[in-house]
Amino acid sequence: MKLFKILLLLVLTGLNAQAQNYDLGEVTKEELEEKKHPKDPSAPAAVLFSKGQTYMMYNETKGFSLITEVQVKIKIYTKDGYSWANKNIPFYSYESTKESVDISRAATYNLEAGVIKKTKLKSEGEFSEQVNKWWKQKKIMMPDVKEGSIVEYKYTITSPIINVLNEWKFQESIPVNHSEFTTKIPEYYVFNPNFRGYYTPKVTKEKNTRAINYVEKERDGQSPTRMTNSKIDYIEEATTYVLNDLPGMKEEKYSGNVENYTASIEHELSMVKYPHEPTKTYSSNWEDVATTIYKNDDFGPELKRTGYFEEDVKALLAGLNSPTEKTAAIFSYVKNRMNWNSYASIFCDQGVKKAYAAKVGNAAEINLMLTGMLRYAGVDANPVLISTRSNKIALFPNRSAFNYVICAVSIDDKLFLLDATSKSAVPNILPTRALNWSGRLIRNDGTSLAIDLTPQMISKEVVNMTAKMDAEGKITGKIRDQHFDHIAFGFREQYLGISQESYLEKLEGNFKGLEVSQYKVLNDKDLSKPVIEEYDFIHNASADVIADKMYINPMLFLTQAENPFKQEKREYPIDFVYPHQDKYMINISIPDGYVVESLPNSIAISMEDNIGTFKYNIANGAANQIQIAVTMDINFASVPQDYYATLKDFYQKVIEKQNEKIVLKKQ
Repeated sequence: MKLFKILLLLVLTGLNAQAQNYDLGEVTKEELEEKKHPKDPSAPAAVLFSKGQTYMMYNETKGFSLITEVQVKIKIYTKDGYSWANKNIPFYSYESTKESVDISRAATYNLEAGVIKKTKLKSEGEFSEQVNKWWKQKKIMMPDVKEGSIVEYKYTITSPIINVLNEWKFQESIPVNHSEFTTKIPEYYVFNPNFRGYYTPKVTKEKNTRAINYVEKERDGQSPTRMTNSKIDYIEEATTYVLNDLPGMKEEKYSGNVENYTASIEHELSMVKYPHEPTKTYSSNWEDVATTIYKNDDFGPELKRTGYFEEDVKALLAGLNSPTEKTAAIFSYVKNRMNWNSYASIFCDQGVKKAYAAKVGNAAEINLMLTGMLRYAGVDANPVLISTRSNKIALFPNRSAFNYVICAVSIDDKLFLLDATSKSAVPNILPTRALNWSGRLIRNDGTSLAIDLTPQMISKEVVNMTAKMDAEGKITGKIRDQHFDHIAFGFREQYLGISQESYLEKLEGNFKGLEVSQYKVLNDKDLSKPVIEEYDFIHNASADVIADKMYINPMLFLTQAENPFKQEKREYPIDFVYPHQDKYMINISIPDGYVVESLPNSIAISMEDNIGTFKYNIANGAANQIQIAVTMDINFASVPQDYYATLKDFYQKVIEKQNEKIVLKKQ
């Protein structure tokens, strides 16, 4: 019996080792037959494993180059997971600095009549495209993808850029069963690892001896050149990071950019120490980064160009004296003249002069142009480097941390932030894409200052509704909806970008049974005032008539139906973008022949640490009128994840209160 147990243990150990063999081509029937992910049955796909390694190779003429090899194996469960069968691989390609991408292995596996069928990637499923001036991407689209398929691919990126290692993502929006990443770095380079997210990988290290082989040439001016094969031994340190059983990084409302909290690793070059040469340190601070950017030909010198706009700005400023007047005039002029090409950048592409003539430019060209004009007018203006919400927050100071530029104006010791890429923007009301924690203001001398981009002012929406209900439960009425500050900006961006007909279709689509008429908008282009929507409506889905009683949602079609927070636990902050207040004042006339049998109780709820409040007041007034006043305040743009349970419970109570019914009965 003991011998049997030992043999069984050896067999099971061998099977387990085989199961943990993370190699491409090892596809089993069991994997193909799997219908759902065992730990996340709702997942449309899962990464069975992802393996990456980055190492350096030496070339006698080019020196070290950086090689990154990636292998991925993915299981497709449902049609919603088909997109995971495609892959975009970005690579740098500008002037003489060019990376290359090689797809060495890619195939789809399916189970057909009990037999595993392998379909290799065809040439038409692989192509490259230009993303922008600096970047290209290689795209692969896997063939024969079905529910149940397994796809796998391997690619290699070769780069002459050795001071930046590619980021490695352990976690995805779908489950990842196993992910590992290895760096193999020669002793001449020191990189500091920086982790993102809430999972700590298992780390193993080992050192190996490597050699650089090269040919030495000896010339004495008389004899033929002599070639001698030589080599230099060096130590290579291999570090492997492993994470298993990672859940999909699920987004829900108010998530912001979850990439900021997704498990990944980035490396910062801190030191280079070649033999017989002084050690060079590269760890920089934000001041160094800002100075480097300012000196770039496509940034600082572009700020100093004035000849292309001088005559226009002189005419614009005629009769204006104060910095406030000059700022308003120039800001409005640039917004109205220029059109953003939707490209975010800290550097000019065609340059401010050509952009001005074409009336089209990227973010840098438009906002550096704005800054230059303001400085020409004598206003204290400086560019501000920021990272857009889609670009993530940097883990360490580096130039790629920033991808967008705005303008800061100082008047009477107050700072006003301007972004002329949006025609709806006003001072200190920036587009949502630019509201991302903090930025870096660069002064004229190249020094810099951290700038908080988080909105502090509460933006408001105030809804006034008068409604009349008939005996069948149909409601007719009028609405006046006022939008202030960031909410007004958001409305203008949406409304001015589409036809009124399309907007009304969307409005009616948001509320089942709603019909809108006599619609009009006030102040849509007067940015100094709140936007006001006014319209008549008919609604058929806010009341239920049962026998001699009628049950009504007090907030009618404005009732919030479900809690936006659904996760049991959340490991990243709640991002509201800006503090806001939603206020509703509703007056309902009940049908003749009915009286109020019961009303919901009024209530006031407050969250801890002044995060937010909810006030709900309802009363039965004279002349068969019911008055409802509801105010909800969220006082912070971002709330730490420690308060997630508090917020979830708060919203649940709000929704439950909103869905309590007014009960009417026939007299």
